[in-house]
Amino acid sequence: MQNVSALLTERRGEYLEQLFTLLRQPSISTQNVGMEACAEWIVRFMQSCGLDARLMPSDGYPMIYGERIRDPDAFTVLIYGHYDVQPPDPLDAWVSPPFEPTVRDGRIYARGAGDNKGQLMAQLLAIKTYLDAFGELPVNVKVLLEGEEETGSPHLDGFVSRHRDLLRTDLVYTSDGPMHDSGAPIVLLGVRGMLYVELTARGAAWDNHSGNKGNIVPNPAWTLVHLLGTMKGADGHILIEGFYDDVRRPTEAEVELLKALPYDRDRVARQIGYPTLDLDGPTYYRKLSLEPTLNICGFHSGYGGEGSKTIIPATATVKMDMRLVADQDPDDIYRKFCDHVRRHAPDVEVRHLGAMRPSRTPADLDVVRVVTEAVRTAYGMEPVLQPSLGGSLPDAVWTKTLGVPSIIVPYANFDEANHSPNENIGIDNFLGGIRCTCHVLHALGRFAGTVG
Repeated sequence: MQNVSALLTERRGEYLEQLFTLLRQPSISTQNVGMEACAEWIVRFMQSCGLDARLMPSDGYPMIYGERIRDPDAFTVLIYGHYDVQPPDPLDAWVSPPFEPTVRDGRIYARGAGDNKGQLMAQLLAIKTYLDAFGELPVNVKVLLEGEEETGSPHLDGFVSRHRDLLRTDLVYTSDGPMHDSGAPIVLLGVRGMLYVELTARGAAWDNHSGNKGNIVPNPAWTLVHLLGTMKGADGHILIEGFYDDVRRPTEAEVELLKALPYDRDRVARQIGYPTLDLDGPTYYRKLSLEPTLNICGFHSGYGGEGSKTIIPATATVKMDMRLVADQDPDDIYRKFCDHVRRHAPDVEVRHLGAMRPSRTPADLDVVRVVTEAVRTAYGMEPVLQPSLGGSLPDAVWTKTLGVPSIIVPYANFDEANHSPNENIGIDNFLGGIRCTCHVLHALGRFAGTVG
């Protein structure tokens, strides 16, 4: 792989400028700002990297698809990413303009630098670099980039279902999110799913005086407080009937992975702003990766301004999310949640605000070993191998809809500030992502028998 390293050194400035060009192009999916122009630029760039690329219609923003097929029967890897970004607000919190990439202290600051343009460009430039270094790719490569990841990927599953033959692959490889907070590379084998709901309780037709009508008018805030108390015990156990029925038990290999993960209790406590974290490493990662949650995101009722206002509020609303683990079905959990509400507070309204399925690739697959070894070689250090991310990504589209293994290897620095002002990616992280993708492709070629 020395020729790959030589090309990366030679083309450092060229590759950075190509990334800057993409970062200057806004692509805010929630506001439909720059989406078409950005997608068209990426298609042209993919073609310049040696891919047969085109825009494909979906029920939302267009998908970008590209491929380079050396042999239809050979091993195939599908690279997934997204070209949309979050709105840059608040603008006055940015040190430099969000769509004018600026280098400070070895980092590139711009909206999308880490999430996900810097990482998808690392993958595309790896394809170009490998082709120029070796003359051909070691495996078939397909690339699918969507424009709606930042809005929950509402049309990705439908698109994949309609184009199963086109997207047929042996592995999906994604680079999104940050590396481990220790600075080590991380190999993620899954994600937790999510169900987001809103509960609304109603009392009188309008707010009432809490003295003149106290004990007379029902308070909807108390209705929700009592309902929430039936959902979770003081020990954290979720009390919704059947909630844990389909939770997949961790395998022996996954349990061993948890024991090997790096963990600094004090550092984690500082990062989350909570002074006491009474968890050992395996327990921390088990709760974060392999157990579901029931969380109150926000509770609103009555008066919340300065001073006092003595009222019985007319309405109360709570927003909740549930992070789900492998084999839990968001639709099934939603039915069980609604049944629980009907049993304990039948007049409370439930709204379904969003869902994403969980996903997990078995840790003992050969292809997991191959990718992990490639990442270790690329970075010259032991990667963190984690059974599941605590958060949610549309990973189940690959493991469930396509039915193939999926591996996530983030390239951004752990403090990339994605979704926040001053989002950034380290220059070394960007170039390291190109190098890592080349090593992964090369290792998959050896695994498939196309590289000696």
